[in-house]
Amino acid sequence: MSYAWIGPPTPFNGTNDALGGDSSTENLNQWFQPGDQAYILVSSAMVLLMIPGLGFLYSGLARRKSALSMIWAVMASSSVVTFQWYFWGYSLAFSDYSTNGFIGDLRKFGLQNTLGAPSPGSPLIPELLYAFYQMQFCAVTAAIVMGSVAERGRLIPAMVFIFCWATIVYCPLAWWAWGANGWGFSWGVMDYAGGGPVEIGSGLTALAYSWVLGRRQEKMMLNFRPHNVSLITLGTILLWFGWLGFNGGSSFGANLRAVMACWNSNLTAMFAAITWTILDWRLARKWSMVGWCSGTISGLVAATPASGYITPWASVVLGICTGVIANFSTKIKYWIKIDDAMDVFAEHGVAGIVGLLFNAVFAADYITGLDGVNTGALPGGWIQHNWKFMYIQIAYIVACSAYTFVVSALIAYIINWIPGLKLRASEEAELLGMDDDQLGEFAYDYVEVRRDYLAWTPAKSDPEDKPHQIPHGDRYGIASHSQMLEGKEPSESSSDGQRPPMPAAGDRHAVAYEKSEREKAAEGLHEGPPPRPSSGQGKEQ
Repeated sequence: MSYAWIGPPTPFNGTNDALGGDSSTENLNQWFQPGDQAYILVSSAMVLLMIPGLGFLYSGLARRKSALSMIWAVMASSSVVTFQWYFWGYSLAFSDYSTNGFIGDLRKFGLQNTLGAPSPGSPLIPELLYAFYQMQFCAVTAAIVMGSVAERGRLIPAMVFIFCWATIVYCPLAWWAWGANGWGFSWGVMDYAGGGPVEIGSGLTALAYSWVLGRRQEKMMLNFRPHNVSLITLGTILLWFGWLGFNGGSSFGANLRAVMACWNSNLTAMFAAITWTILDWRLARKWSMVGWCSGTISGLVAATPASGYITPWASVVLGICTGVIANFSTKIKYWIKIDDAMDVFAEHGVAGIVGLLFNAVFAADYITGLDGVNTGALPGGWIQHNWKFMYIQIAYIVACSAYTFVVSALIAYIINWIPGLKLRASEEAELLGMDDDQLGEFAYDYVEVRRDYLAWTPAKSDPEDKPHQIPHGDRYGIASHSQMLEGKEPSESSSDGQRPPMPAAGDRHAVAYEKSEREKAAEGLHEGPPPRPSSGQGKEQ
């Protein structure tokens, strides 16, 4: 049932601020509408679906020999975050007992004092539901970060990193943006669904982790391309679906602001996708499905902090600008020589910053008032002559970016120094692929089932300092590729100096067949010509 007044459907009487009342003697649901609770429960499930979506996306972007490890890393990070959030993560990020502007306290440790009171984020839903919904945000952010381990990172050290990172990095960022006494929230920062904690938090963390992890081996990057564009597309569609719960649900109720957020998210995503695809076509004169997916994701990222503040026409502008800026930002990793394999920094960090800056210019008070709770509470941006929000948003961006990168890099360095927790796999493991080295399972049955020499050889703990003694041709079976890895032209002889160069296609069966035919022909010549028929026989009549 709808109502005409501003605020929650039933004002909370405040008799039990911690729990919302005594559920053994009274109905705690009286403070909330079932429709709002049902909507946020469904939105939570939609956000949860983004996690396997990221797994499929990263798996498709990687090479097939590391495809399954990317899915494992993403899903395992969700397990770690679920424990961390229940254990102390929610309390550190949202405990309203804390009075400092940096981080929460442990008064809600293990979900203590978390039940039926109106949530810190909105009086429209209970705190227990709010904690569950926010847990999905942290899990998605951790899953995004996992793109930085692609093709050379060990998995268990990465899980240790995620637990420490969620505690020391994500929880403070969430408190700054949304905590009852967080400095950003108190200062008036406009961050609707996580431009700081989620997007800058994931983008700068992935950049820092990639920096500590080091670049993939250059010789193994020859002719590199995503191995499965269909998986990339599937992952993007799951992300798109989940993002409507991510941004729409951040209104914390089934209201017009949720509808506006979904509209703005779609507009921004589609215009960013069109822009990115056109920019890619300009270079290759071909239409790129990966480009469409990248543009869609960057648009959804930019809409995350902005979709609940700006107008639909501003979302169109945001999509076009994000498509251009994020596309060109993918080149930054080459300038700074950090191997951000999945372009997390460009598509999440940079796009999130663009969305936050757009709030300072295009935020409108009538958009924020659509939830029926913030009516008249939040002023607009430059379009409504509120000039101060630009420096507020910039200060927030700088603080989130600097804190995230520095602290994430420190955590990664410390973990890397702990015996047994070295972040990077060995050189041989990188050659084999992370599926074989870290999991022992494969995304595909036919993934180089018997890699001539290294297929079932255990990886060493550290890369060798000396050159390998096994010729490249014996490792790969494709001589022309092996020669390129050795820095030679494909026409030059193989490194072992004994075997003739194989065809560029590396068709071993054809080569074996030709060899057997030559041997048969040689045997026929050795035996000499067949005996001549006796007199009177075999002659033409």
